[in-house]
Amino acid sequence: MVVGAGLAGLACARGLAAAGIQTVLVDQKRALGERIHTTGIFVRRTLEDFALPDACLGPPVRDVVLYAPSRRRRLALASRHDEFRVGDMAALYQALREEAAAAGVQVRTGHRLLSARAARGAVEIELEESGRRRRFSAGFLVGADGARSPVAAQLGLDRNRAFLIGAEDVLPSALGGGEPPIMHCFIDPELAPGYLAWLVDDGHQAHVGVAGEPSRFRPLAALAAFRASLAGLVPLSSGVRIERRGGRIPVGGLLRRIASERALLVGDAAGAVSPLTAGGLDPCLRQSRLAVDVIRAWLGDGRREALEAYQAPSLRRRFRGRMLMRRALDRLQSKSAAELALAALRAPPLAPLASRVFFGRGSFPDLDLEALLAAPTSARDRLSAAMARLRLGRDAELAP
Repeated sequence: MVVGAGLAGLACARGLAAAGIQTVLVDQKRALGERIHTTGIFVRRTLEDFALPDACLGPPVRDVVLYAPSRRRRLALASRHDEFRVGDMAALYQALREEAAAAGVQVRTGHRLLSARAARGAVEIELEESGRRRRFSAGFLVGADGARSPVAAQLGLDRNRAFLIGAEDVLPSALGGGEPPIMHCFIDPELAPGYLAWLVDDGHQAHVGVAGEPSRFRPLAALAAFRASLAGLVPLSSGVRIERRGGRIPVGGLLRRIASERALLVGDAAGAVSPLTAGGLDPCLRQSRLAVDVIRAWLGDGRREALEAYQAPSLRRRFRGRMLMRRALDRLQSKSAAELALAALRAPPLAPLASRVFFGRGSFPDLDLEALLAAPTSARDRLSAAMARLRLGRDAELAP
């Protein structure tokens, strides 16, 4: 059973069913297009490596403009490639749901997880649907259920502790015919402490939003102030709002304990989100692909080392650079410091850094299971693996 029918859950469920594993996908929403949290910006690496339905993607974006708090100082970045496309997430979820069902997944919406408990040889699960409680038994449980994963809480896996919180309005496009789409990003520690404000208008829709560190940030007030501040600076539609989105974004990096003998976590639930850019769509797809291989190796062949590899320290280390930059961004707490930071990024020695952040191809490491298992390990990694084995053995007196 996969809990959560976002991008990670849909991709994981489809992969498991295609591998011949009987799979049920449940989500508490009745329609998968309800209460969407993500802006839906897909980066070039994702677009090149995954077959997403073209009809669910907006026009390509190649240009980014980064603004200082005063708005007078700015840094324009241009790529020779199609770097971003904004997804119509409601349509994309529906398309992926149909693909999953075609692969053999049983999709059940309107089902809320009440409890999950590891028992001998299974996970005992209780769901609520239309006020009725129903019990199920599954051989394995996948938590693709968001930043505050109930699956993690029920089965004793790690949970995210560091978050940004965001709010976004989706508006009609304000671009005229022939105008190139641009991603506008605003550094302003008072408006969006610890992160950014943004406007992405691809000619189809405009996404205008803010995100910041929760203790220093009131999302809806900041969003209103940001929209008002854009008057005369960039085109912005005055039309009726199409949708409002918002939610938590985990930025603490990949969690340590995201697998046990009866469950594992994917996507936001596992912390597979860039701590710097807060991008989670590419990591969740890559981690879901890895999760399918891990589950097949464990349930099919009893390879315990696959579960250990899924949460190996070497994977978490890939997030270290972004974690350091996340801390630097958190410390950028005054407008004057932000002005100086953007001035430094415009200088020749640091100019490539901004391009690398926006146009780089780093994300969740693209490793298959066999490569992970074959990778050399340090003494520290071997100790961590031994501790993981102890934890796995303690989770249940279970065999696959």
